[in-house]
Amino acid sequence: MQLELLTIDGVAFVLRWIHFMAGITWIGLLYYFNFVQVPFFAETEAPVRTGAIVKLVPRALWWFRWGAMFTFLSGLLIILIEVSRGGAAVLGLSWGVAIQTGAAIGTIMFLNVWLVIWPNQKIVIASAETVAKGGQADPNAAAAGARSFLASRTNTLFSIPMLFFMGAARHLNLFSDKKGIAVPALVAAVLVAAVEVNALIGKKGEGVSKMLDSHVRVIEIGLVFALVLYLLYAVL
Repeated sequence: MQLELLTIDGVAFVLRWIHFMAGITWIGLLYYFNFVQVPFFAETEAPVRTGAIVKLVPRALWWFRWGAMFTFLSGLLIILIEVSRGGAAVLGLSWGVAIQTGAAIGTIMFLNVWLVIWPNQKIVIASAETVAKGGQADPNAAAAGARSFLASRTNTLFSIPMLFFMGAARHLNLFSDKKGIAVPALVAAVLVAAVEVNALIGKKGEGVSKMLDSHVRVIEIGLVFALVLYLLYAVL
């Protein structure tokens, strides 16, 4: 008797299972931070915020960043298995275009977690720990918190089209003719890059970044962004 779980299909299934669990952990905590924690901190006194940053935030960030890591790694392995079985040509089909779009956005989100959000949050946490012990706050903590906030808001925005295209890979035909995908893909890449650049150099509460102050507005923008990216492939 051969166990199906030990076949290549079984391995692919296990990777998808890990991908789902890790992704739920990652995105669930992303939504917790943006929809629950940020509004809560805005309504609480400084001692309460300091205590939460010292005791609660590091625990949540541990699950958050490792959820992102395992989501990224399992997703990469899933794509490699699909390409090994179907050849590079599958990347030009609707499945491939959808999965590459979702994966590209997801990769940017993953990098934001590990290279922007986590490093800046370490500064914020260290400053809060110092304050809790009676010391002075790190003067760099405010700027670090603002940069982390903007990257987190951007990831929340990105999560909506990312999940759309991940679901579309198996359940929605993006286009009827695979020819001419280069142009819409290039336009999509430029739009995604523009949003990410704002996360890296924008100023919290200023210019375009001000639209991300409201988590409700972030959801609205994310929905519109997903629709625009879909129409690029469906119409152009």
